[in-house]
Amino acid sequence: MNLFIEQTLNGLQLGFTLLMVSAGLTLIFGIMNIINLAHGSLFMVGAFVAADVGGRTGNYLLALLAGIAGAAVAGLIVELGLIRRLYHRDHLYQVLATFALVLIANQAVQMIWGLTPRSVSAPAFLDRTVPVLPGLPYPAYRLAITAVGIAVIVFLHLLVERTRVGMWIRAGRTHRELLGAFGVNVRLLYTLVFAVGAGLAGLAGVVAAPFLSVESGIGDHFLILSFVVIVVGGIGSLKGALYGSLMLGLADTWARTYLPDLFGQFVDPSTAATAGASVASASIYLVMVVVLVVKPNGLFGLADE
Repeated sequence: MNLFIEQTLNGLQLGFTLLMVSAGLTLIFGIMNIINLAHGSLFMVGAFVAADVGGRTGNYLLALLAGIAGAAVAGLIVELGLIRRLYHRDHLYQVLATFALVLIANQAVQMIWGLTPRSVSAPAFLDRTVPVLPGLPYPAYRLAITAVGIAVIVFLHLLVERTRVGMWIRAGRTHRELLGAFGVNVRLLYTLVFAVGAGLAGLAGVVAAPFLSVESGIGDHFLILSFVVIVVGGIGSLKGALYGSLMLGLADTWARTYLPDLFGQFVDPSTAATAGASVASASIYLVMVVVLVVKPNGLFGLADE
């Protein structure tokens, strides 16, 4: 039972990390109708800036703020320099342009920070375990990531559903010309939304960095997972991003934990370990297939809301 609880907490932590990335991508893709393949590069920028600042200062909080700010500024530059020219273009142009940004970003971080992988250390006050249940210590930093993920979704819900700016964001998804006719600066609104999405990607990069090797291309895997989250949850739905992230985080963690043992009941341990790892790595895509068979628009796609 303790193993199940521990792995469930691990799955929730992974899910909330995915949420930070996919929530920003949901805003950009679902609301602005932009396919941004460079979103993972913003995750990478946040991780690299945090690793650089953290290495120079030894202050995790300063590294966290610098990582978020660095990704947000990079997002502003990308939106102003490229993305706003693609709003009315076909998705193929968006894919090609943002894929080029991925290649440029990967080379740029190698030129700036070199080829040697970097690391980010968890803050000292969270570098410990806390008792979740009697006899079950659990890393405090992982619990903190879950708390940050909850804070992010609450913030976005309040922003989008309870504020005037959120009303503009929702209106801009389907009636951008009408919104502009009412005097709202739609270009500025989209720039700010893109910067918020970029900052969230940077936040995810910083909080995930202590578990990863910070190197060129670090965000590419998270980009793929984020698109899977959006497809599973429903394009443009923050609630879908939440449910999709948690489903995939738990599915991936449980599969990696239990499938090798399950296969071990039928084949030799070596084969079971190999087959279990292979199937586990595909578990999130299997979840996506099942969801799309049942609900082609995703869990909370626009047609289902």
